[in-house]
Amino acid sequence: MTGRYAFEGNEPAVDPAAHVSHGATLVGDVAVGAHASVWPGVVLRGDIAPVRVGEHSHVGDNAVLHASTAGDRVMIGHGAVLNDAVIEDGALVGFNTTVNSEVTVGAGSIVASGTTVPEGYDIPPESFVRGVPATVTPIAETTLDPEAIFEAHSSGAYTDLAERHDDLFS
Repeated sequence: MTGRYAFEGNEPAVDPAAHVSHGATLVGDVAVGAHASVWPGVVLRGDIAPVRVGEHSHVGDNAVLHASTAGDRVMIGHGAVLNDAVIEDGALVGFNTTVNSEVTVGAGSIVASGTTVPEGYDIPPESFVRGVPATVTPIAETTLDPEAIFEAHSSGAYTDLAERHDDLFS
């Protein structure tokens, strides 16, 4: 069974259509939306503030979300760490990325793998973010094809994969 733990009267809530791995840990005020997938090793810790994972969103293996919100159709890569952050609808946060306190990643943005976003950044919608520390460029000023990137990393593909992994999910 998934590690689901109450904290100070708050219990994790998981939509019946969500896929939460047996190896994930959910603590306190946590909500996981319909058709979201939360993979092995993930920690969703809602002890000092809520954690929200929106519908059709994906949280990859070993990611940590503390007091953070991921909107709908958000992709959080393996090993990402989010602390007191808001990731708006349709954004992608790459593998091993750190998003620090009081950061908002705008809708449709792409945060490249390995990026460190310092405290207090407000990343506009449809931005490309990369580096340590992060630099922000409008996607329109890059050669990136966001549709191709999001298709390759589609949350729908992860929902389908989660449905095929019955042994990993409760």
